[in-house]
Amino acid sequence: QVQLVESGGGLVQPGGSLRLSCEASEFTLDYYAIGWFRQAPDKAREGVACISTSDGSTYYEPSMQGRFTISRDKNMVYLQMKSLKPEDTAAYYCAAGMGGLRPVDYEYWGRGTQVTVSP
Repeated sequence: QVQLVESGGGLVQPGGSLRLSCEASEFTLDYYAIGWFRQAPDKAREGVACISTSDGSTYYEPSMQGRFTISRDKNMVYLQMKSLKPEDTAAYYCAAGMGGLRPVDYEYWGRGTQVTVSP
């Protein structure tokens, strides 16, 4: 059974950094790409970044590339975020699925971790 657990969210000042972690159940990363998504109140869920399990290739939402970095290590997938802005405030989710940045392409979801960027 695929399980994903996010951690690392919190309150950070504008310009600050956070690293989110996604712990995946055993063998998940052998079969699924992992994506990071976010959802702000009253907004649709949007893709942030994804990482392939086959070759480790990464893909980013263009507006976030350069500030966000996705990486993996064993059964963990990380999202390093820097130069955070108030508009980055959202619940952040990791998900396992086909890959890409469309939520519909992901079957399994964690419960999310809240990131709040505020002075």
